[in-house]
Amino acid sequence: MTFPPEPPADASMSGAGHSVPTPPPTANSGAIEVMGLELQQGRDIPRRQVFAWAIWDWATQPFNSVILTFVFTALYLTSDTFLDPAVAALGEDDPAYERGIADLSSGLGWAITIAGVLIAVLAPVLGQRADAAGRRKLWLGGATAALVLCMFALFFVQGTPAFFVLGISLIAAGTVFSEIAGVNYNAMLVQVSTPKTVGKVSGLGWGLGYIGGIVALVLVVVATTFDWWGMPTENGLAYRVIAVGCAVWTLLFAWPVLAFVPEAPPAPHRERVSFWRSYAVLWRDIVALWRDSRPTFWFLLASAVFRDGLAGVFAFGAVIAAVVFRFSSNEVLIFGIAANLLAGVSTIIAGRFDDRFGPRAVILTALGGLVVSGLVVFLLHDSGKLVFWIFGLVLTLFVGPAQAASRSFLARVTPAGRESEIFGLYATTGRAASFLSPLLWAALIAIAGATYWGILGIIIVLAAGLVLMLFVKVPAERT
Repeated sequence: MTFPPEPPADASMSGAGHSVPTPPPTANSGAIEVMGLELQQGRDIPRRQVFAWAIWDWATQPFNSVILTFVFTALYLTSDTFLDPAVAALGEDDPAYERGIADLSSGLGWAITIAGVLIAVLAPVLGQRADAAGRRKLWLGGATAALVLCMFALFFVQGTPAFFVLGISLIAAGTVFSEIAGVNYNAMLVQVSTPKTVGKVSGLGWGLGYIGGIVALVLVVVATTFDWWGMPTENGLAYRVIAVGCAVWTLLFAWPVLAFVPEAPPAPHRERVSFWRSYAVLWRDIVALWRDSRPTFWFLLASAVFRDGLAGVFAFGAVIAAVVFRFSSNEVLIFGIAANLLAGVSTIIAGRFDDRFGPRAVILTALGGLVVSGLVVFLLHDSGKLVFWIFGLVLTLFVGPAQAASRSFLARVTPAGRESEIFGLYATTGRAASFLSPLLWAALIAIAGATYWGILGIIIVLAAGLVLMLFVKVPAERT
């Protein structure tokens, strides 16, 4: 890769009293060869901005931890509450009962697959338009608000089979809005970090997110321990109230990033076009990315696969605990708390390894650990709960570092002025492959007729991502 002359030392993003330099576009391609993070070199980022940015992960984590992973889907939507009463009455040891539960798990997988397709189509174009208009915060705020509405709407998913489709539809919609918000949130990482701190800042965001998940899950455990203080819990009311609580949580903590992190200015070298025309511009930019920023291009492809495997670990992890290893409701919640604690601490620590040894080394180490521990869980699925207590927690130990290092790797190789678009492509390439884990999960379960075979599907995706990542090269340092 070739680079134009280094920008002035005091160049920075707007919002800190400096003007934003306009990097020269490559002729006829629209590609910008100055990396966006390089414009932050030497800048002193106010701690308030860093914390305000990082706390958004804390604010939205209950959707991922409580609703999508450990409570609402695992203990409610994929439970016998949504089976035909005649099948539910057969009991856990009956083949028809086991097949019914497997069908619910498979249905959840198909809904998440559809959400992935929508994200793949929308994310890069919306990111591109946010860059051109300088409206990252607007898209972040709007998508976060839509996510909150989806969580509020889960209150209406009553505990009967007729409401199962509504439940998985709202989960899928929330996943779409969460990802669209995340595109612009991730792009703002460049605004609150420098080349020397990007790993630490990215790890802080993920770490706070996992710790937020711990607190939210502890609140659920406390409510369960005190039997909801006499509140009626029939018809799934307890789970529906949990969804409302998650929505309120997000409202309380998501606003600092909108209040304290300055908006990025419109990218002067990015053209503003109609929505449908944006797809033509997107294709042109992908071609330019291949020509002028090859490490970015290859990383987007490799990360698409392994990040889908990471998503599969958390999307179906609690289902594995509850269905395969027969964890009770309280055991699932306690496991979720322990998992988030380990993930949060390991992610914050890994952020420092990221800045010292590079994000590629962190990603490869984490993926290797995930594949090995996942194979142990699959092979020893009938050896009792202790297997999942140990190796299930080992899985979560590696997920956070891989996620945070992926975000910092992309921030290091993203051309200036294209952060939202590139992170939109990051979401899209991930979602373009996001059918892999849900598809292999659903297909292997459907073929074998047992939920534990879904574990193998997730391992296959992680292993493929590890192999692809071996071929991604770190770009040479600029001099």
